[in-house]
Amino acid sequence: MSKKVAVILSGCGVYDGAEIQESVITLLRLDQRGAQVQCFAPDIVQLQVINHLTGEQMSESRNVLVESARIARGNVKDLREASVEDFDALIVPGGFGAAKNLSNFAVEGAGCTVQPELLALTEAFAEAGKPVGLICISPALAAKIYGPGVTCTIGTDVDTAAAVTKMGGIHEDCAVTDIVEDTARKLVSTPAYMLAQNISEAASGINKLVDRVLELTHENDE
Repeated sequence: MSKKVAVILSGCGVYDGAEIQESVITLLRLDQRGAQVQCFAPDIVQLQVINHLTGEQMSESRNVLVESARIARGNVKDLREASVEDFDALIVPGGFGAAKNLSNFAVEGAGCTVQPELLALTEAFAEAGKPVGLICISPALAAKIYGPGVTCTIGTDVDTAAAVTKMGGIHEDCAVTDIVEDTARKLVSTPAYMLAQNISEAASGINKLVDRVLELTHENDE
């Protein structure tokens, strides 16, 4: 029986939204594994709009849900419609959108808060004991979701790892090709473009993460 997975997007583009390649690799692997996928994104104004050619901030305003629809080919729903009862697992790709739109980690660091709708949903998955995959920078939010003692990785970046530790998380250094699993919480994380030098490297860890998340959904199967 195919599993149902919610994928949370945070816009479109590495500097101000969801990392496109990470998101597509995630969606591709889920499809290859026969999972049923629904993308969600918050219906909010994104923190910044960045010109991805120059890296400079632009004066315009964009909506996270509308931008996420670019990646999902229009098949994305308002995060408020997501319910833990409808899904077996949840995955959050990285990109600065996770730190700017799904939270304010990019601004507040260890003092950050998680976007309320995402926090409520991820806490519900944690409470239900359903597996969650966090990719790239999104594991920085793990301690805000699971509380102190949660184990995760953002790769090897010293400053970000220090912020994870300050929030009460346990950070494990991890190669781009690997994953870190908190077995008690069914949380899987991988560095992806926190370390990846190319799309193949990013895919190596993301594919492992998706595979492991799906394996964990079968633990309660009879």
